Amino acid sequence: MDIRGLFGANVRRLRRAAGLSQEALAERMGVDRAYISWIETGRQNATLLSLWHASQALDVRPAALLDESHVVATEAALASGKP
Repeated sequence: MDIRGLFGANVRRLRRAAGLSQEALAERMGVDRAYISWIETGRQNATLLSLWHASQALDVRPAALLDESHVVATEAALASGKP
């Protein structure tokens, strides 16, 4: 998985854990909802400023958005057929 996919997967995971819609996260970040969608699907090459705004909006450390351990565990669970 490339860095865009990793960042996007973590944004999605943390957004859902926070109980936020894409629209709500976009509002907190001051961006359009489509931008959140592009980030989450790995189609947007986010800037460091976007990483910072996402971390502030999700109330996590910026490093949490680049953490590979959760994504690797999720991919392993999906590969084994356990969601």
